Amino acid sequence: MNPTLQGYSAAVLEFTDAGELARLAGELESIERLVLATPALRAALTDTAVKSPARLAVMSELLEGKVSDTARRSASFATSVVHAPDVLAALGWLATRARHQAEARQDPEPALSLTGARQRVGGFAVAVYESKSHAELEEMEDELFRFSRIVESTPALRRALVDRDLAVEARQGLVTQLLEGKVQTGTLSLVRYVITGGRARDVVGTLDWLVEQTAKARGWRIARVHAALPIEDAQRTMLSDALTRLAGAPVELQVVIDEHLLTGVLIQIGDLQVDASARGRIDVLREHLMPGGWDESGFGARRARSAETTTEGAG
Repeated sequence: MNPTLQGYSAAVLEFTDAGELARLAGELESIERLVLATPALRAALTDTAVKSPARLAVMSELLEGKVSDTARRSASFATSVVHAPDVLAALGWLATRARHQAEARQDPEPALSLTGARQRVGGFAVAVYESKSHAELEEMEDELFRFSRIVESTPALRRALVDRDLAVEARQGLVTQLLEGKVQTGTLSLVRYVITGGRARDVVGTLDWLVEQTAKARGWRIARVHAALPIEDAQRTMLSDALTRLAGAPVELQVVIDEHLLTGVLIQIGDLQVDASARGRIDVLREHLMPGGWDESGFGARRARSAETTTEGAG
């Protein structure tokens, strides 16, 4: 199964109360049956032409108010993180894993490559990030960085954490002893999962990688909106909801009025940019019509060359 989904589901199940696990498993099983029994929905979710953000939005909106938020987020994430043809298998795997957890049957994390293990830890991190504010993510980034430096500079601690002969529970216990009460609970859960879902020899590398992922997550929580005109409250709400579905997490709008855009908006979330402004459309048209640029000197040069060609032809 997809490593990112493995990590995400591990976090969801860890953060779900024991008494709610059976309900969560039942809801996920119902979602799987719904997709299997609805040809149009199944076709939309498994169509390779439908991009993952669109699949996430479809599933999220479909399940809104019909199942618990945990089940909705889990199913939506599953449909977006795997390749379209694997959506049904992912939903079935997710439901089965939740059922096993509800029945106190632990599914051990399979051994993965370095890249796969980091992706699995990254999936766990995504679930942790979902409930964090921008400020909390900033603090988490700092906590992860500081702990990574402690591990790197303390040979005895580093040897203990990378020792594959030492039981996972013992290594997790050591991390808990060092960090409990000193960092956010989300940071502690994430570091503990580095021991469970990551590769033992890559503890410092995975922690440093998580620092980068947390920084990226902070960027995705802020949508920088350049608008030609002031945005009314109702429009802000609609835009925020749409961007939240796209980002998969609550998005805070930072709106700047920029009259040079003429109309529309220019939106940037992390490394994603959406240009829905009149100025952007004009620039695209300009590039299409004149790939070499639209400056007066260039236009004059083209006009001169055209005149020379005409003169030569006449001669």
